[in-house]
Amino acid sequence: MGNHKSNLSKKYLIFVFFGSFILAVLFSVASEALTRIVNSVLISFIGLLTIILIGILADIIGTAVTAAQEAPFHAKAAKRVSGAKEGVFLLRNADKVANITNDVIGDIVNTVSGALGISIVVKIIMNNPGVDAAVANILITAFIASITVSGKALGKTVALERCNDVIFFVGRILAYWEKLTGRSVGKKSRARS
Repeated sequence: MGNHKSNLSKKYLIFVFFGSFILAVLFSVASEALTRIVNSVLISFIGLLTIILIGILADIIGTAVTAAQEAPFHAKAAKRVSGAKEGVFLLRNADKVANITNDVIGDIVNTVSGALGISIVVKIIMNNPGVDAAVANILITAFIASITVSGKALGKTVALERCNDVIFFVGRILAYWEKLTGRSVGKKSRARS
């Protein structure tokens, strides 16, 4: 078992702080706009499920990046397979990728889904005055928790069983993004020691 040192710097921590703030604002504005503009409880539920799904997918990536092996990506990169070089980049920055996907995105999604759940409860009560607010709140909270926890449990299973496939898929998305925009997602980093 190797000793993988974290390469988190003060600059990175500042980036995470401000990045988290910006992402939280964006997710909150989107969910707030959804609840204000849309009067349908069903569409609000679909928005809630979408936000939860984003958290589950981020968790899958964060788990997979800590379990995947670098060697298959080097072999694909040598054959110039699209996404392999980006997969190596992700794996060499596994601590940062896992932090951003599991902690930053995951925590923001949890917070926003809770706030969106409250908005849905208010909408249900306004549309159905006879509904008990406490019961509606408990049921929506339990629904959010159960979907999130069971989705992440299933996601972790997929991430651990297919870790290289997950990272290669993300690498291909990053390669397509780089081709589309001409901007690299990150700098090459040192190999793991």
